[in-house]
Amino acid sequence: MSGSAGSRQRRLLDSEGEETAPESRPPLRDRQGAHWKNAMGFWLLGLCNNFSYVVMLSAAHDILRHQRAPGNQSLVDPDPLPAPHSNSSRFDCNSISTAAVLLADILPTLVIKLLAPLGLHLLPYSPRVLVSGACAAGSFILVAFSHSVVTSLCGVVLASISSGLGEVTFLSLTAFYPSYFFLLTSPEPQDPGGEEEAERAARQPLMSSEAPEESKPDASPTLSLQERWTVFKGLLCYVIPLVLVYFAEYFINQGLFELLFFRNTSLSHAQQYRWYQMLYQAGVFVSRSSLRCFHIRFIWALALLQCLNLAFLLADVVLSFLPSIYFVFLIILYEGLLGGAAYVNTFHNIALETSDRHREFAMAAACVSDTLGISLSGLVALPLHNFLCRLS
Repeated sequence: MSGSAGSRQRRLLDSEGEETAPESRPPLRDRQGAHWKNAMGFWLLGLCNNFSYVVMLSAAHDILRHQRAPGNQSLVDPDPLPAPHSNSSRFDCNSISTAAVLLADILPTLVIKLLAPLGLHLLPYSPRVLVSGACAAGSFILVAFSHSVVTSLCGVVLASISSGLGEVTFLSLTAFYPSYFFLLTSPEPQDPGGEEEAERAARQPLMSSEAPEESKPDASPTLSLQERWTVFKGLLCYVIPLVLVYFAEYFINQGLFELLFFRNTSLSHAQQYRWYQMLYQAGVFVSRSSLRCFHIRFIWALALLQCLNLAFLLADVVLSFLPSIYFVFLIILYEGLLGGAAYVNTFHNIALETSDRHREFAMAAACVSDTLGISLSGLVALPLHNFLCRLS
């Protein structure tokens, strides 16, 4: 009797445990909803963070050229429709290359990214996001009401600060979320409260200016300089090809776009430049959203293809052998696809191959590679623009 009573008591306790266990963790539907919200949140953060940066580069030709129009009539296209004729005299040069806008839009970002791995982690995420948003809003206000190139470039600098601070912040933040890149299924925790504690730790830096000791993840604040250098050396196989990809594509975008001027079309020079930028960004958008479809491990292949794009378009600027602007449209769309694929696959590979302890630092350190490539391309594109325009 006592044995059977004990058995019944154990079964009762087991039954009660089965009934109460689900209360210690969120239901599966709630967890899946949180994954989707996180994924959409990061998608929107990336979209908003890049918005001011992309707008400034896409409007670079207009920012520089509308200053030449009397009365600063920036809403009026200053380019008359060109008479259709041969492309033998294709160049229609601004006195200042659009690479100047590129440098104003990238050098502050480069400084932020170089300094970020050294101490930016000491600043909570919330103030970083607020500063990034304020700089983005200020950039549009300055450029919209500008009456000089200098003022416009100051607005571009604010856009660069916003984009650089936002990018390094959001990439570091992904180290605490498993739903990034739309990988929505995370491994089950070993204990019922593990997932809830992990989510609380990940949310804490966004909610409070000073996170408790137990909620801080074991990440870059505890890494020694030797550890950081070791991790960075391991990233070079991804950093170097990404630098080459971005050097080639931004050399094309800000060094060659304004020189790829076709007179045998109804589009004005400014309209052609805007179409180039739009097609490039469309290609980037599609390829950066393609990670669920395919993964690319060898970023060096993308770097080689992008350098071939640069060589081909540079040859056309000098020799003018392409008969129609639509060939350039296709090449630029392809260029954007390569650039976006290189970016998203680089950070995806780094996220997979680094340990939890090193991931936050690795993401922040690797994001300097695209900015370095862009900065170098702007420095080279400025003298090239002046050289080619003197030749014409």
